[in-house]
This record gives sequence, structure tokens and C-alpha cells, in this order.
Amino acid sequence: MTLIKKLSAEFIGTFWLVLGGCGSAVIAAGFPNVGIGLLGVSFAFGLTVLTMAYAIGHISGCHLNPAVSIGLWSGGRFPVSELVPYIVVQVAGGLTGAAVLYVIASGQAGFDISAGFATNGYGEHSPGGYSLIAALVCEIVMTFMFLIIILGATDKRAPQGFAPIAIGLGLTLIHLISIPVTNTSVNPARSTGVAILQGDWALSQLWLFWLAPIAGAMLAGVVYRWLGSTKEA
Repeated sequence: MTLIKKLSAEFIGTFWLVLGGCGSAVIAAGFPNVGIGLLGVSFAFGLTVLTMAYAIGHISGCHLNPAVSIGLWSGGRFPVSELVPYIVVQVAGGLTGAAVLYVIASGQAGFDISAGFATNGYGEHSPGGYSLIAALVCEIVMTFMFLIIILGATDKRAPQGFAPIAIGLGLTLIHLISIPVTNTSVNPARSTGVAILQGDWALSQLWLFWLAPIAGAMLAGVVYRWLGSTKEA
């Protein structure tokens, strides 16, 4: 598979993740008193990954997330030569998804992007008012576990054909746990797209949603290299 086809697939997949996941939060979560709520948003994010994993997993690996690409590189599953191109198109796809979501959401009278645009935050911008330290720990641990799931489910020794289900449900569970803390990132591309559109405080807090997911992903890559090794230690 050529690199341009891989990058195109990653762009489309990340676009879908942001439009589907963040779109469910912005458009459908509370509509209007009978919305899908936290449970629905959690499943929406999981379903975007599950559907894209089956659609483009055989083309690009369906990372859709700079932290996933970095974690797979850390785990010895992804070449460093493709790391930067993957991250660039993932961020571009996330921004495009956020832009399309803005066009749709702003078609409703009274729409106010400053009131929230599925952005990630801590402190006063955390849905539950959680501190910076709580948000940092949460994002590191959740991304660590996400990468352990990905690395394990895609291991050649794992049951074949079921990885997208495990990964999609894993992301759903992560959202069920952490939406109240940070609105759940575990994905710098997802956070960046909506933060750029929202601007203001979302951009000033964006650093955490790059630092923590990347740290958690890199740690998971190292741990799974040891955990999954067949060599005696």
C-alpha cells in the first residue's frame, strides 16, 4: 500500500472520528431533554473507531490518533519514517471534521461555540471541575490502557478479526470513565480540531491533551514490548 493511500485513509478516518464522536456530543447529547447523554457519546466515539477499523484498518492500520501512532512506534509496530506524515494528516482530518461539525451546529438558532464545542479541559473547564493533576493522570492512564488494548488485540497471537470490536469497546469504556474529568481526549488530533475552532481557553489548555496521551502511549508501547515478548525475563 502506498504512503499516499495510507495517509488519505488516516485523514478520512480521523475526520469521521471527530465528526461522529464530537458531533454526538455537540448535536445529540442533550437534544432536547431526551438526548443520548454520556452513554450515547461514549458509544459514538467507540463506534467511529470500530467502523473505521473495519473500513480502513487494512489500508492504514486505522490509527486516527497521533498517540496511537507514537505508541505503536514505541511498541515496535510502526516505522518512524511514517510517524510525522501520519500525525500531520490526523490533525488535518480532525480539524476538517471539527469545521464540518461547526457548519452543521451553527445552523441552529442561538448556537454559541463559546458555550462548549466538545472541547477538552481541566479545572474550571473540566465537566466535573477536576484539577489539572487529576486530568493529567486520567489522560495518561486512559491512553496507556487504550494502547495496551490496541497492541494486545492486534497481536498476531490474538484471535483474528475481533480487534476492531475490542478497540472500539475499549474506547467506549474509556469515555464512560473519563468524560466527567476531561471530556475525554486520549487523542491529540481530536482535541486540536475542536480547540482551534473554539479558540480562547481551549487552546491554552491544549498542551495537556498532547503531553498526557503521548506519554501514556509511549509507556504502553514499552510495557507491551516486554509483556508480549516470548523471551524469558
